[in-house]
Amino acid sequence: MCDWLDRAALHCRTVALYLWSRLHVTECQLDELWGFVHTKEAHLPFAKIYCETYGDAWVWLAFAPVWRLVLAFVVGKRTQENADLLLDRVKDVTDEHIPFFTSDQLPEYDDALLHTYGVWFQPERKGERGRYPLPRLVPTDDLLYAQVVKVRENGRVAKVKTKVIFGKPETIAVQLANSSVSDTINTSFVERDNLSQRQSNRRLTRRTNGFSKEIIWFEKQLWLSMAYYHFALPHHSLRQPLETPEPTRGTGTPKQWKPVTPAMAAGITDHVWTTPELLSYRVPAHFLDQLSMIKPLFALPDKVYQVK
Repeated sequence: MCDWLDRAALHCRTVALYLWSRLHVTECQLDELWGFVHTKEAHLPFAKIYCETYGDAWVWLAFAPVWRLVLAFVVGKRTQENADLLLDRVKDVTDEHIPFFTSDQLPEYDDALLHTYGVWFQPERKGERGRYPLPRLVPTDDLLYAQVVKVRENGRVAKVKTKVIFGKPETIAVQLANSSVSDTINTSFVERDNLSQRQSNRRLTRRTNGFSKEIIWFEKQLWLSMAYYHFALPHHSLRQPLETPEPTRGTGTPKQWKPVTPAMAAGITDHVWTTPELLSYRVPAHFLDQLSMIKPLFALPDKVYQVK
C-alpha cells in the first residue's frame, strides 16, 4: 500500500507542478485547514519525544475562487516560515499579475505577502545626526489585501467585518465590481473548499482512525486527492449549459449541462480526465530531469518512512 501511494502521489505531484505554470489569477483566498499527524495536540508532550512533526498539521491553502482551483498548499505548523512558503509557491505558479488577496485575521499573512511581493524602502533619517533607519519592506501599489474580521460572542460568530490591509479601499471596490464571483470581501470560497477536501480525504477528517503517522505521507495523500479533485471531479458550480441538449439512454431527460473541472475552468485542460488518464499522464523527460532545479520551493522531505 505504501509503495502504491508513494508512486501515485509523486506522479500526481509532478503532473501538477508541470501544468501549474504562469496562471493568470485575479483573486486568491488564503486559509488554513486543521489536521494532525500521529497524535493530536492534547497528547503531544509524550509523542514529541519521538518526532517534532507529531501533533497539529495545518494545511495552508491558496485558492483561486474563479476556477475553484487550489493554487498551492503547504503542510506544517502555524509558523511564519510556512506562510512565507505558501506565498512563494503562489508566485511561482502565477504570472506577473498580483492577485487580490483575502484571508482571515492570521497575522502571518501580512508579513508573508510583504516577503513575497513587497519592495525594500529606505526611510529618511530624522535630523542630521545619528544612523539611518533600517530599510523595511513596503507593499507595491498593485498589492491588494483585505481581511475578514469575525467578531465572536460566547464562542459564536456574532458579526463579520472587513479590513483593508494593503491598497486603497477605492481600488479594492473596483476590483470587486469587476469580479465574476465576489461582490464583497470574503473567504467563503476557500472555506467551502475546505469542506470538499475533508469529504474527499479521510486523513483530514476530524474524527478518524485513518490519520497519517508521518507528515510526509500526509502530504503525499494530499497531492493525490488534490490531483483527482482538479482533473477528474467535475465541480457543480462550474458546469456550463449546452447549446443543444444531448439525448441520454432510454427515455431519460436530455443532458443539458457540460461537466467542468477546476483544471478545465483554468484552461489547463479541455476535458474531464479519468483516473487511468491521470495516473498515466506523461510529463516530458526534460522537466523530470530538471524538476529539483525548476521547482525548488516544492521539495519533499528526503526521508521516506515505511509506515502510514
